[in-house]
Amino acid sequence: MLFFKLTWESFRFAISALKSNLTRTILSLLGVTVGIFAIIAVFTLVDSLENNIKSSFAFLGTNVMRVDRFPFATGPPGQYPWWKYFQRPPGTLSEYKFLQERLTSAEGVTISASANTIVKAGSNAYQGMQLTGVAYTYQDVYEVALEEGRYFSESEVNAARNLAIIGKKISNTLYPGQSVIGKEIKIKGMKFIVVGVFEEEGEGLFDLPSKDEACLIPYGAFTKVFYTGKNGIEPIIAAKGNEDDIGLVALENEMTGLMRAKRGLKPVQDDSFALNKTEFIQNSIGAIFDVISVAGWVIGGFSILVGGFGIANIMFVSVRERTNIIGIQKSLGAKNYFILFQFLFEAIFLSLIGGATGILLVFALSFVQLGTLELALSFKNIILGLGVSSIIGVVSGIVPATMAARLDPVEAIRAT
Repeated sequence: MLFFKLTWESFRFAISALKSNLTRTILSLLGVTVGIFAIIAVFTLVDSLENNIKSSFAFLGTNVMRVDRFPFATGPPGQYPWWKYFQRPPGTLSEYKFLQERLTSAEGVTISASANTIVKAGSNAYQGMQLTGVAYTYQDVYEVALEEGRYFSESEVNAARNLAIIGKKISNTLYPGQSVIGKEIKIKGMKFIVVGVFEEEGEGLFDLPSKDEACLIPYGAFTKVFYTGKNGIEPIIAAKGNEDDIGLVALENEMTGLMRAKRGLKPVQDDSFALNKTEFIQNSIGAIFDVISVAGWVIGGFSILVGGFGIANIMFVSVRERTNIIGIQKSLGAKNYFILFQFLFEAIFLSLIGGATGILLVFALSFVQLGTLELALSFKNIILGLGVSSIIGVVSGIVPATMAARLDPVEAIRAT
């Protein structure tokens, strides 16, 4: 109990000292404020950019592996045999059915094909719609969040019915202020009945495919509108891996074996396909932002270093000014740790106040409108800012506090 009482007294002495020298306190914490603001502002901007970019690539799906002709990874400069990949055959409907029947390491397998086109309804038209023909299993691999209506039934997809699920922008353009469920739209002169509307996604950071401008129709209906195959629109086969398949290793191995068997490749022949993980793009984005984060540490580190020296300098001045008081306290029985805590708490609180001010400035900055980029100060960055501030306070104050604690009481009382 005595230890906690003395600690509390040290805390009170520290607060009192900060209040008594308010101007000096404010000037001292400016360096830490600028440093923490620089670091947390950069981290907040980086996190927000990374989240926005990754969400822009959400159309690729998560934990998904695709069968493509070209690999996502390009390899070393000058060693990308694009001519070799160009000669590979695209995926086919029979390969999709082959994988669907035999693949055991996946939650779902699907096939789809996409093209940009114009959709019309009466006198209204929407240009630049991304039309995608899908199998019934599309919903097992990719998220299909609907605001209205329903997804296709398996029999409707198998029968290649002329049904459609459209995005919010398309819905608002073709039938403004109306429900489009059951309404008719025209694609390449063919009539389709709308059975569903996607949930609105809003503007993305980049001009990438969005559900707001998308339209799903059964795969068979898509082949009526566009030619698919080697000389037409190439379909994409995709499989969603199991949650416990880290890195999709099991899925990749099984898909490789099945695709080679389906295409009749001999053991000495190279793969005539590429298996691409959608996480490759997100990981590449993350690696870029890791470098930017390091730059944030460097930029803010110099400011924090200056702030730390400023706090240490002020603490040395405080020790010199209060040497008589320290001598009196020690002569009355104050323990060394009481004096140590008194000055150490003062340095820590000085640094924490500066850090908290910097975080508040970043929080205020998060309300600034930056177009489609939404800044969000995360709890992780708040804890990081306060943690760094505390460490700076301890490092800056430990030497002056130790010097104060080791003062001889007689010599301290004599000091002028």
